Amino acid sequence: MEEPHDDAATGEEFAYAYKSSVISPPFEFRLTADALHWGKGGARGRTLYRDIRRVRLGFRPLTMQNHRFVAEIWTRGRKLTIASTSWKSMAEQERLDGRYRAFVAELCRRIAAAGGSTLFQTGSPFILYWIGVVVFVGAALAIAALLVRALQAGVWAGAAFVAAFFAFFLWQAGTFFARNRPGTFKPDAIPSSVLPSG
Repeated sequence: MEEPHDDAATGEEFAYAYKSSVISPPFEFRLTADALHWGKGGARGRTLYRDIRRVRLGFRPLTMQNHRFVAEIWTRGRKLTIASTSWKSMAEQERLDGRYRAFVAELCRRIAAAGGSTLFQTGSPFILYWIGVVVFVGAALAIAALLVRALQAGVWAGAAFVAAFFAFFLWQAGTFFARNRPGTFKPDAIPSSVLPSG
């Protein structure tokens, strides 16, 4: 995979690629002076920066990719997804934190410089986020009640298991909701919550 290069002012290109599954060809992206180019297998496309309608950045962990970030790009023709992780084998994922962060930051900068009317958003869609929060709170209260009953009944091994699960649940779900709070951002000030570190 190509490392991103600087500097947009000189017309130099940035490139990024990742594999969304083991058997699929890599999804390749390239930033040129005026457009985002993409390709996957035999499919190719190009979208002018000023024609990009919306960019959403979020934290989207999966079962085998618990530190995964995603940029969703809505163009006039289709929606493109750029992920911060890539499949290397059936059992191995590669984190592309630095390359993803640099590419997304440069993409947002170039879109803004093109002078279009792009909406820059963070996190999950508003309604889905708050539905998720309600479900999370309900599940947390149910697990807490189960823990209290186990303690009252003196089932110490069961209580320990529920307590460990409860702590893991709060950590995982809490991280997801903290990073995915709906909002907007300025393209030159992307929140760290929706980008991998360095």
